[in-house]
Amino acid sequence: MLTKRIIPCLDIKNGRTVKGVNFVDLRDAGDPVELAEIYAKFGADELVFLDISATEERRRTLADLVLRVAEKVNIPFTVGGGISSVGDVDILLQNGADKVSINSSAVKNPDLINELSAKFGSQCITVAIDAKLIEGEWIVHLVGGKVPTKLNLFNWAKEVEKRGAGEILFTSMNNDGTKNGFANEAIARLSSEVNIPIIASGGAGNMQHFCDTFIEGKADAALAASVFHFKEIEIKELKEELRRNGILVRL
Repeated sequence: MLTKRIIPCLDIKNGRTVKGVNFVDLRDAGDPVELAEIYAKFGADELVFLDISATEERRRTLADLVLRVAEKVNIPFTVGGGISSVGDVDILLQNGADKVSINSSAVKNPDLINELSAKFGSQCITVAIDAKLIEGEWIVHLVGGKVPTKLNLFNWAKEVEKRGAGEILFTSMNNDGTKNGFANEAIARLSSEVNIPIIASGGAGNMQHFCDTFIEGKADAALAASVFHFKEIEIKELKEELRRNGILVRL
């Protein structure tokens, strides 16, 4: 049985870590390199860095950040935001990232998933899916949740798996930043319909929420931001609580 992973997420804007609610109302949460070093030291299994306002001319900024993070941490980390080509990925991996996360670019050009998987291996490719429950259907959104598509979450998840994605990072826009818990019903369905790991994201507010997403949602990993950034939950204590609930984690 594989251990469950705890993954702090650092949303990056203008070189700083930020956090909002339902993808808006962003506030500063600190220096990303300093936070990364702290999380690596105190028990995080992986890290995710998402440049939430990435544009092509800022690619060098993100690559420089990756280099700085790689010098400070000894755990795997994933980088996403504005990645749209083999060249983008090549730079980030060369600078020390272990994996990349693609989202809008994958929807606009699904063949990109195939290309990246073939070039770098599926273990390097995470497809992030931001979706919102609208009138009973989970609809995929792009550009930091600003642009709705016609894609259904579950259909898209199955397609990205077929195209070579190594894992899926699913964020419920309804739950993001609310601290009311993860969208476990949707996560459980995803887990049953695809055969690659599902990272649950959006809604963590207390330790029980993590227990619930691993037990009820069948998630392989749980990602959170503000509860870690603002020290509402300590990762070591969280993992001890998960162990008490029979959930296998690395201490």
